[in-house]
Amino acid sequence: MSQQNPDPAVFRFLNEIGIIDQLARYRVERKLPHGLKISQFSVLNHFVRLGDGWTPSRLAKAFQVTKGAMTNTLHRLGALDFVDIVPAEGDGRSKLVRITKAGRAAHRDCIEAMAPDLAILQKEFGTRNFKAALPFLEQVRSYLDENR
Repeated sequence: MSQQNPDPAVFRFLNEIGIIDQLARYRVERKLPHGLKISQFSVLNHFVRLGDGWTPSRLAKAFQVTKGAMTNTLHRLGALDFVDIVPAEGDGRSKLVRITKAGRAAHRDCIEAMAPDLAILQKEFGTRNFKAALPFLEQVRSYLDENR
């Protein structure tokens, strides 16, 4: 098929991911402890996966939200002592965000709260299916991330 007429399976694939995202976010947010919202958990998860020390602007770009929305999320996490927002060395105007020990513990609490739902999915579909899907999903995510 040409680029003008892509296979409908490509749209269906992305559509399924979008629907899964909506359904998963709903399930996850209902289970999050500490009164966290999915946006706040996502920032903690981002730091656990990729390391901290990011500027609010860089985080906003990574999450594809406005700087104001990210600032709001970071302030709420800061109020819970889950992140520290500190001046960047050498640039007094710039800030860096770091996950705290309490933030790492809260992340673990979130994962533990999700564990029963994850176990049900694992039992329903089997670990092998999830492992088999991961490489392709990671390739698509990486491509979309690099080609924003």
